[in-house]
Amino acid sequence: MQIRKLTIDDYDEIVSLWWRADLPFKPGGRDSRRALEAQIGANPDFFLGAFEDDHLVGTVILSSDTRKGWVNRLAVDPSYRRRGVAKALIEESEKTLRGHGLRIFCSLIEGSNVASKALFKKCGYSEYVDISYFTKRDSDEV
Repeated sequence: MQIRKLTIDDYDEIVSLWWRADLPFKPGGRDSRRALEAQIGANPDFFLGAFEDDHLVGTVILSSDTRKGWVNRLAVDPSYRRRGVAKALIEESEKTLRGHGLRIFCSLIEGSNVASKALFKKCGYSEYVDISYFTKRDSDEV
């Protein structure tokens, strides 16, 4: 397995993987080709893909508020799960974020996603159940 930066040329493979992995995405908004191209242009280090024989099998998108690094959009092709792909992407995410001066790593995981919660705990993350997440969106596509 090889982990490398993703580019906009990988867009169709990214969307296909998200669909196979049942990861919700907004192709008419924040996950459109145009939006991802702008995001990749602004932070090219923050889009990582895991490849097996030149086939995209995992993705992760990172972000930062300059205080914390966020591990977002972690997805693995169902036929490649339980092979260490997600763990490798998390480790590479932390390495990348450290390279940007960050030392706190976070991820938001839906309460029903037991597998992801177990994975992050296995990778040394602590769950904080006393935090409520609030959001305000200009539309359903953002």
